[in-house]
Amino acid sequence: MMLFNHAKALFVRWRFDRHPQSSTQFLNHLNMTNPSPMLDTLDIVFLGTIGLGTVAWFARKQLFSRFSGASDSKSAASTATKTAPPIKRKERNFVKVMQDQVCDDTQMMFLRYRWSTELRTGWASSEKNLRWLYIVGRRVIFFYGSQTGTAEDYAARMAKECSQNYGISAMTADIEDYDLTYLDTMPEDCLAFFVLATYGEGEPTDNAVEFWDHLTGDDVVFSEGNEEEKPLKNLRYVVFGLGNKTYEHYNAVARQIDQKLTALGATRIGERGEGDDDGSLEEDFLAWQENMWPAFCEALGVDESNVDKERTAVFSVEELETVDEESVYHGELGEKSQRHYDAKKPFPAKVTMHDLFSNSDRHCLHVDIDISESPFKYLTGDHVAIWPTNSEVEVQRLAGVLGMAEKLDTIVMVKAVDDTASKKYPFPVPSSYRSIFRHYLDINVAPTRPLLASIAQFAPSEQGKAFLERLSKDKEEYKQVVADACRNLAEVLQLADGQAGAFSSIPFDYIVEGISRLQPRYYSISSSAMESPSVISATAVTLAYNPTSTPDRTVWGVGTNYLWALHQATYKDSDKGVYHPEYYVKGPRDAYFTDNVPRVPIHVRKSNFKLPRNPSVPVIMVGPGTGVAPFRGFVHERAFQKGHGKPVGTTLLFYGCRRSDEDFLYRDEWPGLFETLGGESRIITAFSREGAEKVYVQHRLRENAQQVWDLIDKQGAYIYVCGDAKHMAKDVQSSFIEFAQTYGGKDADQAEQYVKSLRSKGRYQEDVWS
Repeated sequence: MMLFNHAKALFVRWRFDRHPQSSTQFLNHLNMTNPSPMLDTLDIVFLGTIGLGTVAWFARKQLFSRFSGASDSKSAASTATKTAPPIKRKERNFVKVMQDQVCDDTQMMFLRYRWSTELRTGWASSEKNLRWLYIVGRRVIFFYGSQTGTAEDYAARMAKECSQNYGISAMTADIEDYDLTYLDTMPEDCLAFFVLATYGEGEPTDNAVEFWDHLTGDDVVFSEGNEEEKPLKNLRYVVFGLGNKTYEHYNAVARQIDQKLTALGATRIGERGEGDDDGSLEEDFLAWQENMWPAFCEALGVDESNVDKERTAVFSVEELETVDEESVYHGELGEKSQRHYDAKKPFPAKVTMHDLFSNSDRHCLHVDIDISESPFKYLTGDHVAIWPTNSEVEVQRLAGVLGMAEKLDTIVMVKAVDDTASKKYPFPVPSSYRSIFRHYLDINVAPTRPLLASIAQFAPSEQGKAFLERLSKDKEEYKQVVADACRNLAEVLQLADGQAGAFSSIPFDYIVEGISRLQPRYYSISSSAMESPSVISATAVTLAYNPTSTPDRTVWGVGTNYLWALHQATYKDSDKGVYHPEYYVKGPRDAYFTDNVPRVPIHVRKSNFKLPRNPSVPVIMVGPGTGVAPFRGFVHERAFQKGHGKPVGTTLLFYGCRRSDEDFLYRDEWPGLFETLGGESRIITAFSREGAEKVYVQHRLRENAQQVWDLIDKQGAYIYVCGDAKHMAKDVQSSFIEFAQTYGGKDADQAEQYVKSLRSKGRYQEDVWS
C-alpha cells in the first residue's frame, strides 16, 4: 500500500507538471461519480511504466525468496548467530519527512471532498494552493520545546487548526527529534512554527538544548555550508514563547531564537507571541492567535473568509473485546520494548520517607530515593522528577460525569487518525479507561475555553449548554468560575449538570484531545552527590489550599498528596482521622508497592544551579521554607569536602519558616554540619510568627549586610536564592542592590548593573518557582 501511495503521488505530481493549465479540470474530474476519460496516451504510458515497475519489484522479491529458500533452510543454524539486520534509524531531516509524507487513501478522500466544496472560492482557484493541497504531505511544521507538556499541547492545537480550518496539512515535531541544521533547505512556501518554553535562569527546555546550543553558538553552520551571508533567507517562521514574568529572564529562549533567526535572514510572520504563566498563559495564547492566523493566511495565500470550521477528530477510539493482556498498559510509562530508562521511561525507584514537621496540621516529607539499581547519576543541585498518579476521587468524579463508571476497566485503543502523525499514540496503549484517567491524563487541570466550547453541544439541557458556552466566551466569568477557583473538567461539568452520566454523549476522543498528558513534578535535590551518590533526597510540603473565590472548597496538590498517600500506606498510623484524597499507590500491575516498600517512577533533570568548582570560594544561600532543600545538599557537600581535608570557604545560610518548634526543616542536622565547617560559617534563621512582628530572611540579610557585602565584593562569594519567585526572590535581589549602594558607593543604576553582572558571571543563581 505504501508503494502504491508513493506511485500515486508521483503520478499526480507528474500530471501537474505536464498539465498545469488543466489542474482545476483534473481535480474536479476526481470527484465525478462517472468520470469521462481524461488520460491521454502519454499518461497511460507513464502509468504503465509505474505499474510494470511495481510488478517487477514484487516479482523479484518472490523469485528471490523462492530460489534462496533451500539454502536459507540449510544455513538456518548459522544465520541465527549472525547479527540481526540494522534497525532503521529515524529520519532527522525534517524537510525530507515533510516532503515524503504523501497523502494516504483517507486523506485523498478528504481532499476530494474539500476540493468539491472549495471550487467556488478564490482559495481553490489559486494554482499554487491547489498544487500544495494535493501534492505535498506537510506544508507547515510545529516544533515544540516543552518541559511540562504545555508547549507541546499548544503546538498540537495549532497544527490541528491549521489543517482543519485552513486546509494546510501540518505536523508537530519534538524539536530534539530532528536536525535543525536543515532549516536552510526549507522551501519558501512552507512555514515553521517554534513554540518554546523558558525555564530557570533563561534556560531552554531539556528537549530544546541541542537546537539552542547550535543556534546561539559562535559558529552556526547549516546543512549547505553557509556559503551565503543569510543562509536562512528562504525560511519563514512564527514563534510563541511560554514564560513567567516573575523570573529575571522572561521568555528569554523565544526572544533570542527570534533574534537569531532574523539575523540569519529568516522572515518572521506576524508578531512574536509571549505567554505569562504568572498571569494567564492560556488567555495570552488565545489573544495572540487572533492576529496570528490572519498573518498566517496572508503568508500562505489562504482565503480566510472561506475556511471550513467543522471539527475533525484527531484520535480514533476503539473499545477492544479481546486483547492480549501482556500487551495492555495499566499505567506503565514508556514503551515496553524500550530497555533503557530516561525521561520518557522513568525508573521505578524504591523510596523511604518521613515527616519533617511536628506539632503542625501540615506535612513536609523528606523522601530518600534509591537509584543504585537505576542508570541515573546526579550532581548536587540537580532536580529529580517524580511521576504521580491522579487521586481515585478525581478518577471517579470524571468517570461518573461522563457515564463511564461501569466500564472503567474496558480496554481501548487510542491512536492518531492521521497515519503519518509524528505521535501515533497520545499515551501508552492499549489501556483501560481507568488507567488513562489514573495515570495518563492530567484530569485535575482546568479545562480550556476552546474545550468547553467544543463539548457544550453535548450538554443534556439548553441551560447546561448555555452555561458552558458562556464560560467559553466570557473571559471574566471563566476566570472567576474556572481559573481562579482551580476547577477541573469534571467539576465544571457538574456545575453545568450534576446528574451522574449527564455528559455520557461526549465522544472520548474529545477528552483525549482536550486534556493534556499528566506530567512529572520536579523537586530540587536535597542531598549531596559526593556524600550520597546512590540515594537522592527530596523535600516536599503537601499542598492543600482553599481558593479565595471558593473558600469552602479544598484543592489538593496532585504530586505531594500522592507522596503522602504512599507514606500513609507504608506507616499505617500516620495522620489517622484526617482526610486526604485516596490514591491507588500499588501502581501498574501492583508493581509499585511490594513487601511494604513503595516505589515511584523517577528520572533526573540536570540543572545549572551549582556550587563553585573551587570549594574555598564563600557562598551565601537564601532559602526560606522548602527553598532550603538544595542548600541542605550544598551544606552537606561542603561539610563532606571539609571532612576530607579540602579548604572550604565561609558558608552562610539564611533560612526562614513560621516557628522553630513547628516547621524548622532539618533543625537537628544544621548544628553538626556547621560545626564541621567552622570559622564564620553558620545558619541565620528568621521565624516569622514567633515575635510581635513578622521577620523574614530579607530582614536577616540586612542585619548582616556588612559581612555579606564584604564576602561578595572582597572575597568573590557566590549568591544562591531558592524559593518563591514572586515576592521573596525579588525582595532578596533588592537587598543586594541596596548593599551595593550603601557599602559599595554605587548609585542606583550602577548597583543594579552590578547585580546583573554577578548573574552573567554565574555568581548570582536562582532556583525559584511561582
